[in-house]
Amino acid sequence: QVQLVESGGGLVQAGDSLRLSCAASGRAVSNYAIGWFRQYPGLERKFVAAVGVTPDITRYADSVRGRFTISRDNAKNMVYLQMNGLKPEETAVYYCAAVQSRYSDSAGSYDYWGQGTQVTVSS
Repeated sequence: QVQLVESGGGLVQAGDSLRLSCAASGRAVSNYAIGWFRQYPGLERKFVAAVGVTPDITRYADSVRGRFTISRDNAKNMVYLQMNGLKPEETAVYYCAAVQSRYSDSAGSYDYWGQGTQVTVSS
């Protein structure tokens, strides 16, 4: 199995950028499709972006398309989420998740999850 650890969250102002990192260990991240999700208090995790086993296959939620970019560096066992133009309503805990099959925008499709990293966007 694979273990995932997110980092890079923090407090930023509206319009700022952050890059989240997802470090994989245990098994090569190249074996997995990776998704990023975010969770607001009391709500279910919502899909943000995903990258397939093939790095050029990506998918984004409509709300982030054009502002967020997901990428992977299999040599470093890392996946990234570059977030530009952040908005206050995007304050949430962000999670990366892995599945050893085709990527999905459904949280229930993923088998492994990190512990999450808090992103807070002030207005």
